[in-house]
Amino acid sequence: MKKTVIFDMDGVIFDTESVMKRFWQEEADRYNFGDITELYMKCVGVTEQYCEEMMARDYPELPPFAEFKARPFAAFRQYNEEHGMPMKPHVTELLTALKQNGFTIGLASSTYLETVRRELSQAGLLSFFDVVIGGDLLSRSKPAPDIYLMACEKAGTAPEDAYAIEDSYNGVRSASSAGMHTIMVPDMLPPTEEMERLSEAILPDLAAVQAYLLETR
Repeated sequence: MKKTVIFDMDGVIFDTESVMKRFWQEEADRYNFGDITELYMKCVGVTEQYCEEMMARDYPELPPFAEFKARPFAAFRQYNEEHGMPMKPHVTELLTALKQNGFTIGLASSTYLETVRRELSQAGLLSFFDVVIGGDLLSRSKPAPDIYLMACEKAGTAPEDAYAIEDSYNGVRSASSAGMHTIMVPDMLPPTEEMERLSEAILPDLAAVQAYLLETR
């Protein structure tokens, strides 16, 4: 019986990606770059180090990532201070149902651990999670399986006995490569044939995830 669920954070727990993309676009406009969508999507679900290396290699017309991100990240922090971290629908209901049914709950985010814990705490969600892993704890980013393997190890479960809840392509690749039962809940990225092949299920929202997990466990 599978009783462990490991979540991604941005795009799954928090509805942050569309907000951040808007701030990225504002920064890209300063350089007359055009539509930021393709570049932004390459950075969804991966570490800042991965973005830095990818941008230096593939987008030399833009400044280094550390410089590029400064204004968007500052604008995002201000947005959160003024509005709070926007949560995805049904998050609290899903986490509560999992706890009540004896699931071990983990989180595996490419975001730095300190930021992850702060954002979960501010949203009143940190106490739901038995295991929290940040991207700065590992040298390899998603789509490598390392972060999910670490999360499963900390949760005391084998990957094949755990679910992963993901929204990004690299996140799905990471969880699938780790050998987990991967559920994709698309956010900004629509499912592709590859995602359908790597995912056990593709579900529309977290309410559907709750029904799936409680019916199939």
